[in-house]
Amino acid sequence: MSKSPYQDLPARAFWRSAVAETGPLGLSGLWTSPWTLPSDAVFVTYGSCFAQHISRALVARQMNWLNAEPAPGRTPDELARKYNYGVFSARTGNIYTAAQMLTWARLASGLDPVSSVELWTDETGRTHDLLRPNIEPRGFVDATAARASVETTRRGFLRSVQDADVFVFTLGLTEGWTNLETGATYAICPGTSVGTFDAGVHAFRNYTYPEIIADLRAAFDLLRGINPALRILLTVSPVPLVASASGDHVLVATQYSKSVLRAVAGDLAQGADHIDYFPSYEIIAAPSGRAVFFEPNMRSVSPHGVDHVMTHFFGGLDLSGQARSRGPGEEAMEIERSEAEMAAEDLVCDEILLERFNGN
Repeated sequence: MSKSPYQDLPARAFWRSAVAETGPLGLSGLWTSPWTLPSDAVFVTYGSCFAQHISRALVARQMNWLNAEPAPGRTPDELARKYNYGVFSARTGNIYTAAQMLTWARLASGLDPVSSVELWTDETGRTHDLLRPNIEPRGFVDATAARASVETTRRGFLRSVQDADVFVFTLGLTEGWTNLETGATYAICPGTSVGTFDAGVHAFRNYTYPEIIADLRAAFDLLRGINPALRILLTVSPVPLVASASGDHVLVATQYSKSVLRAVAGDLAQGADHIDYFPSYEIIAAPSGRAVFFEPNMRSVSPHGVDHVMTHFFGGLDLSGQARSRGPGEEAMEIERSEAEMAAEDLVCDEILLERFNGN
């Protein structure tokens, strides 16, 4: 009789020995990067709110997180943060959906012109671009200034792709809103913070697995066309939805969203050597976590939880490769804030604005 294929599996392959008996803080071997990166590898980060934890951790450890669109001149840190500089590697704001990522990839590749980005003028005459609705707190003085800002961010995003070794993208939502007339996708529903909602023009989308994986494949193909050596590291945000327009209970909607995104990320990682998946979602949200890594609101991840995720992240990286030769402007972001200071700062999160509509 042949022996069972399970007979010689290591302890990490069994729930009892790998999870139940270790406790949430005893988990080990969750992730090992398949890549040997240069010791001075350049990372860029984009995506949902949770992506900011990765960038802050990279900066705190004095690793090469690339800020490809820094604040002008000697802008004080507090003012730069107010205007969304240094949050992501370019001033894109939150990129919640695969459709948004494809939009940025098409802009960076020159397939879509900056003029395709939808603008909205408020009652005071200030202009906002709806791809980055809250990027400029008071809006831009006019359409020319708004377009110029989008172009600056497009160049910053392009540069970040050109100069990066690892492009970290945190998937956040399946739910989004689109313009039925132009096909444009929004970071948040028009009328939530800026813009005017028009039911005849603005349509809710709960993107499906086939749509999401197709958009990400198209986006990553474009990014690799810019930088053929680019590696893409996917994560899924463990943060639940603030609100759902799907008609489902927000708990059910959250589980759908995260399950689909996790499946997409896993399949992309298994299908390409240049794509990998880091399990931040599982570390925080799986049953093994016992919800101990969430704040009392059961949504925000606690500093202790973030630190736990980052321990696994840096423990799985392989930075043993030879340092690469760098050109001017490719140095790591200057360290001006401590890890404690960054941890105390609120995340930039457009989605949280939806809570203002909760009348209960």
